[in-house]
Amino acid sequence: MARRILLDCDPGHDDAVAILLALASPAELELIGISVVGGNVKLDATVLNTRKLLSLAARDDIDVYAGCPRPMLREIVTAEHVHGDTGLDSGSGRELPDPLRPVADKHAVNFIIDSVRNAAAGEITLVATGPLTNIAVAFAMAPDIIERLQELVIMGGAGFEPGNVTPAAEFNIYVDPHAARAVFESSVKLTMFGLDITHQMLITPPRLKAIEEHGGRVGAVVADLLDFFNRYDIGKYGWDGAPLHDPCTIAWLIDPTLFEGRLMHVVVDTSEGPSLGRTVTDWFGAGEEEPNVMVMTSGDADRFFALITDRLSQLD
Repeated sequence: MARRILLDCDPGHDDAVAILLALASPAELELIGISVVGGNVKLDATVLNTRKLLSLAARDDIDVYAGCPRPMLREIVTAEHVHGDTGLDSGSGRELPDPLRPVADKHAVNFIIDSVRNAAAGEITLVATGPLTNIAVAFAMAPDIIERLQELVIMGGAGFEPGNVTPAAEFNIYVDPHAARAVFESSVKLTMFGLDITHQMLITPPRLKAIEEHGGRVGAVVADLLDFFNRYDIGKYGWDGAPLHDPCTIAWLIDPTLFEGRLMHVVVDTSEGPSLGRTVTDWFGAGEEEPNVMVMTSGDADRFFALITDRLSQLD
């Protein structure tokens, strides 16, 4: 039986692959809706990008819900320098197809709350690949849903890697550290895919070529998007390709053998200064706090990209 998931995201190139990977895996995952937050670009653009991705996959049966346009306490920080002005710029300049379905009337936070409350306890898995604003607000408005979730799987944070937006912080956590702290301090069952694991998942030229040549119609479009996405990080890091962050969450739900992790205590630093947004992980149990997060630390990059390529080909 497919696991029922709700995806909260801010597309973004890597969010785009996460969405398409979920859609391409109906035997393992049932995507019941997509809630959207401001992050990689502002909310209007992330919502439009989400709707265009559903059009690319020829899916007019999934609703998109617009959520919080900015963090809880701070001004929004966006990443057009990475994702381009649209948030989904392509290498060729081609644009995604127009949306097939209007934005849903309900606010994303209410959609999250209602979806979890209307399902059986333990039935819904929440996946968050952007700033955690929508999630934190939902938990604050309806704390009863925390225990009703099967689990929350996020892309965000960094245990041992340096940050990618500041020396200390990963982008998603840094954009809304107060929301992240509230989520991490809740009692939710939480799995974290941070930079420790995503920096191992590089879009190297052979992997990009495989997506283009063997990923079918949708794979060719994804390769064009990732060609643009690769440019900034290759220049920044000097690596063979950009890290493909967000799809790690979906790939793990499809095949848990792809990744390994360790349960440990994690706290989000919300103090103003150079460590704002840092996820402090207690690897050796040096503190007295109980572990609260499964932190993913290693994975099989070749199998990860093979899964993406194969599943994208099935969207044709």
